Amino acid sequence: MATISKRKKQSIDMYELNNFHSLISACKIIKDINKNAKFDESVDLAMRLGVDPTKPNQMIRGIVSLPHGTGKDVKVLVICDADKNSEAESAGADFFGLDEYLEKIKNGWVDFDVLITTPNFMPKIGPLGRVLGPRSLMPNPKTGTVTDDIGKAVKAVKAGKIDFKVDKHGIIHASFGKVSFDSKKLMENANELIQTILKLKPNSLKGTYVKSISVSSTMSSSVKLDLNKII
Repeated sequence: MATISKRKKQSIDMYELNNFHSLISACKIIKDINKNAKFDESVDLAMRLGVDPTKPNQMIRGIVSLPHGTGKDVKVLVICDADKNSEAESAGADFFGLDEYLEKIKNGWVDFDVLITTPNFMPKIGPLGRVLGPRSLMPNPKTGTVTDDIGKAVKAVKAGKIDFKVDKHGIIHASFGKVSFDSKKLMENANELIQTILKLKPNSLKGTYVKSISVSSTMSSSVKLDLNKII
């Protein structure tokens, strides 16, 4: 018989796992569960959609600027010409340069969270897809990470802009804050993310767009949201 972890037992004692909650209630529950956590856990959203990701017109992907940021120290790498280095540095980029970093990535280095570059360098970055692709680090114009305005892009990422996309199972996973955030800030971040995804509903989709939404922290059980109070 499988054993139940201490955190799981705590979750069961604090709320009914199969009940549905409002967004603010779910955020409060996540904070309560994590009162004695040993580190500041991320708070994540899982949104199951009724789309078929194999169809190009149903591949849901987008960007959103969270009103209160993510709470994470996002490491940004900028691949650019030397004349863009000062712009990248002033905006807060952690790493910036060209050949040195292309070679490091080629050898497997991925100690960064976001890669931003200018359009003219995409031909050089493309061959690194085998390293960047599986980690969702490949820059993309649709997420604002391929741009000539390096400074603006770096500042946006540092301020809390995130990108998201549906996986092969039709689920969007995204972090929207930290347990240390107050409940209202978590709710506002989550709502901004959810509303952005709702606006991306494909015109070609027949049937239910949103099947379920839940929130959880890094180590906690998920809390189900009441769709009638959100969408």
